[in-house]
Amino acid sequence: MEVSVLNINGQETGRKVTLNESIFGIEPNDHVIYLDVKQYLANQRQGTAKSKERSEHRGSTRKLGRQKGGGGARRGDINSPVLVGGGRVFGPKPRDYGFKLNKKVKALARKSALSYKAQENAIVVVEDFNMEAPKTKDFVNIAKNLKVEGLKTLLLLPEVNKNVYLSARNLQKAEVMIASTLNTYKVLNADVLVVTEKSLKTIDDILTK
Repeated sequence: MEVSVLNINGQETGRKVTLNESIFGIEPNDHVIYLDVKQYLANQRQGTAKSKERSEHRGSTRKLGRQKGGGGARRGDINSPVLVGGGRVFGPKPRDYGFKLNKKVKALARKSALSYKAQENAIVVVEDFNMEAPKTKDFVNIAKNLKVEGLKTLLLLPEVNKNVYLSARNLQKAEVMIASTLNTYKVLNADVLVVTEKSLKTIDDILTK
């Protein structure tokens, strides 16, 4: 699949790049996409929910009533879960929600997500560019020129570029990432991918190992 390379003014440069068929042209696997997105969202969870059990409550340990014959549920001290204000039974404890996925599964998930974007013609390739200063207005103009204004846009850069990052930071529908940190969730969450030429090479190097 060939895609024209644009400049930041939205004009064609006369060059074309061929998207790697083994990355952008595979049959997407929905199940591995589900697993990779599930892992990403699980890793975002803090896992700090905690409730007190009966041994952690402050209160007397005196037995409140007879074991039998009271006509109600058995209960021991005032911290019993049976009583209002008592400890909670099987409450949440701090935990890690993350789980393991094989590298090949994660790679296939990213390839599948990128293939979906290629099928939707939602990939824009631009020549490598830089910004002299962090200016949101300049970034908005670039989005207008590339006809992606108003769309959830994911811009992939080959390396950290502070000026570009700061220019897009205040825009709700724009996000800037380094190509080497690309993940399935971010690809699917975006309406359109704007990829620089060097970023394409980085993606090829990572996903064709």
